[in-house]
Amino acid sequence: MKKRVLVVDDSALVRRILTKILEDMGLEVDTAKDGREAVEKALKNRYDLITVDIEMPHKNGIQVIKEIMDKAPTRILVISAYTTEDAELTLEALDSGALGYITKPGKIGTSLQQIQQEIQQKVEEILKVPKFKILMNKKKAEKLKEDFIKLKNIDTEHYTPNDDLKYVLIGASTGGPRLIETIATTLPENYPYPVCVVQHMPVNFTKKFAERLNSISRLTVVEASNGEEVVGGKMIIGKGGWHLHFSKRSTDGVVICKLAPNTRGRFFVPSVDEMFFSALEVIDPKKIMAILLTGIGDDGADGMVALRKAGAYTIAESEETAIVYGMPKEAYLRGGAVKVLPFPEIVEEILKFGTKNEVQKV
Repeated sequence: MKKRVLVVDDSALVRRILTKILEDMGLEVDTAKDGREAVEKALKNRYDLITVDIEMPHKNGIQVIKEIMDKAPTRILVISAYTTEDAELTLEALDSGALGYITKPGKIGTSLQQIQQEIQQKVEEILKVPKFKILMNKKKAEKLKEDFIKLKNIDTEHYTPNDDLKYVLIGASTGGPRLIETIATTLPENYPYPVCVVQHMPVNFTKKFAERLNSISRLTVVEASNGEEVVGGKMIIGKGGWHLHFSKRSTDGVVICKLAPNTRGRFFVPSVDEMFFSALEVIDPKKIMAILLTGIGDDGADGMVALRKAGAYTIAESEETAIVYGMPKEAYLRGGAVKVLPFPEIVEEILKFGTKNEVQKV
């Protein structure tokens, strides 16, 4: 039996193009022209996947996602131009249950067909997420909120940082932004190590994501740029459209960022594997903590295996908290994880990694 997809967009042209792209995958496609019709159809019919635009009449995409996930949890993919214009809307869409997002080109028409491969790849990956996990995700989200509250009880006012230099490398995809935000807001101002993050995001969105994190974090949070110093007290977000590589400055040996083009043709740009393998060439692996969080696919798994073999401390998020247990699962199955931990314990490990004392709770 063909899998059924509901395409929700107020543009007739976009609906036609997306319908053609999805039908070419052998999917059965239904459409809705606005948010109200989308909710009506979603509650009446069973769809395997729903694609949602953000800005629509009657009910916007956020309202649609929240109502569908509350009454008839379904796999949802956001395809919207607004994902790069408003980071808050995208994060809210993901928080509300969307499994992924794709940035719609500014010019609709043939330009939408140019990202056909990206759409088909993302749809294919999301359809692999078991339907029962969509129901579980709602419960997981509620539990994670409780866990986040517990993290706020960690005493960082009396945090005693190490005086050496090590590096924390984090990779995440679907379900990752809120976890990265939690890490950014939990770490104290005097955290001694740099934290480098590759979160799968479209071009132009990582800058807004970094700016948002910088406004709420005690760390300095920046988007990666050529020559950016990888030093303590700083979180660096990999730049969309470029891989995050590292090199050592010839004058003083300080590790700096290097933006690398996608010469290997990786699907995700930036790629977690690219960051991990580059770090292995530049940084003493015994000074690296590498972490793989929630995400579809296996990006980062091979890099984590290589890092562990070289002596790095590697952690994969457990199925218990991972919104999508793909990337961390592959790292574990391939032997890349020294530890497999639920997310709150991973945050505590990052804190412990940088302190001379035990992490205290208040």
